[in-house]
Amino acid sequence: MGVAIRTAGVGDRELIVRLLDEAFQDDPVSGWVFPGAEDRRVNHPGLMAAFTDIVLEAGRIDLIEDGSACALWLSMPADDHDGDTEDDSPARIRQAVDPGNERIEAIARLTAAIHPSGRAHEYLWMIGVAPVRQGEGLGTALIESVLDRCDREGLPAYLEASSARSRKLYERLGFELAGSVLDLPEGGPRMWPMWREPRTAGTAS
Repeated sequence: MGVAIRTAGVGDRELIVRLLDEAFQDDPVSGWVFPGAEDRRVNHPGLMAAFTDIVLEAGRIDLIEDGSACALWLSMPADDHDGDTEDDSPARIRQAVDPGNERIEAIARLTAAIHPSGRAHEYLWMIGVAPVRQGEGLGTALIESVLDRCDREGLPAYLEASSARSRKLYERLGFELAGSVLDLPEGGPRMWPMWREPRTAGTAS
């Protein structure tokens, strides 16, 4: 659809944080992590900033040139899990964003526990589209640009869908349910772990 995409840099940090905050304010998982509207308004941007900083340092953020959508990707090695090592990053994120909110740490540990290991893959951590631009195909364009590379390089891709609506989009792009659905505790929403095998020439789309 002729969408211009570039790799974001540190100079785009504030734009990305603001974009993710707006895009995920009404997301079911964000609503579970920050159940109070005022709490979400105050602390949600800090969580989006923490995620942005992690991916700017360790991964790649693709950004629509006009700043209307972004996708946060991490390249995961085959040995991306070490069962003997306790990851303290969820606790550090919680401490930095809102020390009293246990769900910040819980969501990170729960998603890490279901993340596949054993094969190198591209991990779509988050994708955010400005609310006024949703429905224009911007998210699809961002994802397809990476999936095309995955197909060329023979790499699978992984993500967790945070709503039934996003799950349908990912299914159209070739993702399938991978393992058990994650039901967040205390009456929280569902998350769907989804995996996509690389497509070879001649594979039906």
